[in-house]
Amino acid sequence: MNEFAFYNPVKLLFGKGQLRKLTNELTNYGKKVLVVYGGGSIKKNGLYDEVMTLLTDHGMEVHELAGVEPNPRVSTARKGAAICKEKEIDFILAVGGGSVIDCVKLIASAAKYEGDAWDLVIKKALPTDALPFGTVLTLAATGSEMNAGSVITNEETQEKHGWGSPFSFPKFSILDPTYTISVPKDQTVYGIVDMMSHVFEQYFNNAANTPVQDELCEGVLRAIMEAGPKLVEKLDDYDLRETILFAGTWGLNGFLQMGYRGDWASHGIEHAVSAVYDIPHAGGLAILFPHWMRHNVKANPARFAKLAVRVFGVDPAGKSDEEVAYEGIDYLRAFWSSIGAPETLGDYKIDDSKLELMAEKAAGNGTIGNFVKLGKDDVIEILKASL
Repeated sequence: MNEFAFYNPVKLLFGKGQLRKLTNELTNYGKKVLVVYGGGSIKKNGLYDEVMTLLTDHGMEVHELAGVEPNPRVSTARKGAAICKEKEIDFILAVGGGSVIDCVKLIASAAKYEGDAWDLVIKKALPTDALPFGTVLTLAATGSEMNAGSVITNEETQEKHGWGSPFSFPKFSILDPTYTISVPKDQTVYGIVDMMSHVFEQYFNNAANTPVQDELCEGVLRAIMEAGPKLVEKLDDYDLRETILFAGTWGLNGFLQMGYRGDWASHGIEHAVSAVYDIPHAGGLAILFPHWMRHNVKANPARFAKLAVRVFGVDPAGKSDEEVAYEGIDYLRAFWSSIGAPETLGDYKIDDSKLELMAEKAAGNGTIGNFVKLGKDDVIEILKASL
């Protein structure tokens, strides 16, 4: 494996009733809190009232920013940073899914920066400080509750980029599966696809001697594939919600990728697609990832075959690595389709009219990916196969 340094300071409070510990976690951060959330689902399931009661009973001065988008926009982060500066906010609380948390990460850094928030996303400037923030998670998907990464869209320029810094780790994250039970079927499916995709991105790497990491990745994937279909059919099952919630956190908290560098080209391509068409991130991944796999099988058939056998249960007897690999990819496509994930870009009414634009945004004149380096022409081929 490769040499590495690991750091993750996030305090995770997992399980039923953990919200009651919220005020204890806020004790050292001052009295002015900005609560950030999305489209209002937390008001429907009662979480909003619970959070507000806890904060006000604890003597907090509470301000709000609602309406964070599924693909969080830099314009919303700018609004949040402006509130933080104007109201002299001490702490930010993200209540929602990964999009809300991603937006809060930028708000927290932009609140301590005198320039434009987008500068931090495109690395025109590097964060030197950030307001402290915590999360109350309501959606199992991104793992943003236990990492420093964030993905932000600039709706004016149709750009979507990932960014992060050592200042972007939450101070704590509260994960109670109870608050994910009200998540509808389509969002539950998207979450399953997203967390699986995160593990795939890490699994496809070029490091040698990674048996422990491989077993961890494969085990997380098997657990998701065991619980996921059952959950889609029984959305109110607490135990299944618990399993999927924990799997989503482990999918991208850094523990699985110690000792190697994953690929991440599929995410780069999807970011280009959703920057142009504003589709659900995981919906795009469900379409693109199997085609990325097919495009790259010949680069390392043994790696794809290993995944097919250990995770998808493909019988390798009498077959070449390539045959096993393609059978595994077909299994993945069938699995995602069986739980209701989209299969083609056409499902979102995307045609071939902007393939060049999306490929340019994904790869430009360079390459993306680490397991296999892909140029613009490769991206176009993957996009065409995904139509």
